[in-house]
Amino acid sequence: MTSGKNGLTYADAGVDIDAGNALVDRIKPAAKRTNRSGVMSGLGGFGALFDLKDAGYTDPVLVAATDGVGTKLRIAIDTGVVDGVGIDLVAMCVNDLVCQGAEPLFFLDYFATGKLETETAARIIEGIAEGCVRSNCALIGGETAEMPGMYPEGDFDLAGFSVGAMERGTALPAGVQAGDVLLALASDGVHSNGYSLVRKLVEVSGLTWDDACPFGDGTVGEVLLTPTRLYVKQCLAAVRAGGVHALAHITGGGLTENLPRVLPEDLGADIDLGSWELPAVFKWMAKTGGIDESEMLKTFNCGQGMILSVAADRVDALVEVLQGEGETVTRIGTVTEGAGIRYTGSLL
Repeated sequence: MTSGKNGLTYADAGVDIDAGNALVDRIKPAAKRTNRSGVMSGLGGFGALFDLKDAGYTDPVLVAATDGVGTKLRIAIDTGVVDGVGIDLVAMCVNDLVCQGAEPLFFLDYFATGKLETETAARIIEGIAEGCVRSNCALIGGETAEMPGMYPEGDFDLAGFSVGAMERGTALPAGVQAGDVLLALASDGVHSNGYSLVRKLVEVSGLTWDDACPFGDGTVGEVLLTPTRLYVKQCLAAVRAGGVHALAHITGGGLTENLPRVLPEDLGADIDLGSWELPAVFKWMAKTGGIDESEMLKTFNCGQGMILSVAADRVDALVEVLQGEGETVTRIGTVTEGAGIRYTGSLL
């Protein structure tokens, strides 16, 4: 082979292939931790293989979900606290899958940046692997894209998708009816939606990411970067115990917008806002921004990250299952005749 006259290389254009190879080597042990039945290949191929039969399925239906982390990434970039956003990424996908009654099987990520910083990228992907481990979901591939000129120095973007499966005929929601009891599973904070408003509120308050947090332990940045809670194993345990008719992941749109997504058109819900205590972070946001209760309820999870609609005669048994899985469970209301969410009591 002959060399070009100007001797330019890909590295001269800003793309470091060696750094990419070093990252792959660094994350291989993290990916290996996520192996589960059905995985047929490791990282490095042009595609990843998964054997549904080996995973225990006889007549499977596949379910897919994709998401990102949103502007929560801006806080991670500005603070350098990037270890938890990988968990967020996995949670935003697999928590949606389980609402369909599906078991997450595998996950793939997409990480893009202007200049690849191996240490930062590795911490993020190790977080993705941790989220996969907690969800029994294999990290079987992904893409790291170094794109000079596309991102400001130090910036990156993150997206991913997961594929799950269920046996034919077991999809949720199913059997939701008036009289079902609504059980809520506590959130671990703001999770991964509404962060454009969150960032605006911090700006208005005059706080910085490094200031002591007035609504939690640690700095403002650290508390607001608390990862999204993963609900997969506990919700699957409840579904398998019987009596779960629907699950609603409370993300963008809050309780007001997400719960109706799993209810038949002619049914609604009565929710008692006095049945739980609004966490401190949401009280602070409401006070700082003068945000009214209805706006909070259609923007944030307000302390409840997953809602289950369950048969009335299965409530006690399912509460026991969920508490046994480490969940804080609150009975917040019932499914009723007539469309719409109706609130009683007050959060603020």
